[in-house]
Amino acid sequence: MAGSTYPLTILREDEEMVREAAKQVDIRLNAYREHYKDVVPEKIIVMVAYQFALENLHIKDRNDTRPYAEKIDELTEVLETYFRK
Repeated sequence: MAGSTYPLTILREDEEMVREAAKQVDIRLNAYREHYKDVVPEKIIVMVAYQFALENLHIKDRNDTRPYAEKIDELTEVLETYFRK
């Protein structure tokens, strides 16, 4: 990534995903370098990290089932109360 190699110890089944992640980092780095030619590489790396972190948080929000579970619990309570009468 970014012209450097990083030795990692990973599981064989994770190798493809790890390589794809490195590829995605390089794609974003190159896009930012092209767009922000006067910005120092360290800041570009921070911008890429921020973009990945933000996307990760969006994905977590989409996969958060807690509000649905709470609503199901609420509706279950309403139904149980109704059928007890």
